[in-house]
Amino acid sequence: MEKTENQPAQSPQVAWWHWHRRLYNWVVHWADTRYGMLALVALALTEPICVPIPADIMVIGMCLGRPKRSIKYGLTCALFSVLGGTIAFSLGLAIGPERLGRFLELVAQFFEWITFGLIHFEDKIDKALELYRKLNVWAIAVSALTPVPYMIFSWIGGTVANVSVLKFVGISVVFRTMRFGGEALLFYFLGERARRLIEKYFNTATFIVIILLAVLFYIMKKLGHIFTG
Repeated sequence: MEKTENQPAQSPQVAWWHWHRRLYNWVVHWADTRYGMLALVALALTEPICVPIPADIMVIGMCLGRPKRSIKYGLTCALFSVLGGTIAFSLGLAIGPERLGRFLELVAQFFEWITFGLIHFEDKIDKALELYRKLNVWAIAVSALTPVPYMIFSWIGGTVANVSVLKFVGISVVFRTMRFGGEALLFYFLGERARRLIEKYFNTATFIVIILLAVLFYIMKKLGHIFTG
């Protein structure tokens, strides 16, 4: 019997060592719980402030779980992501450039510690500053639309880059909506078919996703070199 829009998906039992499938089931299951929207709002709001986990993960997972609600998920994520970015922007202004610099140094050290040195947050701050110098307010568009950390651009936008809050909010609304709304539209039309294919050929799909992420990381690294010279 196939799941309808009003029936929760029944996740099959998965061996504990199939961690990638268990993670997939965990993310998708949020669409079938009463706390799904709350979790989405919480991640979308906190990602631009202090959480280095892309909200795309929750949006895509919930869209796969309930494709017909995808537009709602995408727009909700965009709205609260911009709100979170505006909060970080305002906190940066309130803290001031000197204390903000010390704060970001502590954040960089913390992220390097919890990721065992895999994420060099300080390098990302330097690249964000360089992007602001080269692209001005359009650096916000790059961070809002691409995997470049929106969190960093939010914190330093007003204090270091001297961007007005109106420009920050306006550009963020347009490009965060393009990002999460685009994902939502894709899964609105392809969600049911995509989920059936993913779950039927899960190991192959996982391999393809890893390859695509590696390619995306390579492209963004090259783009970073282009922007920063």
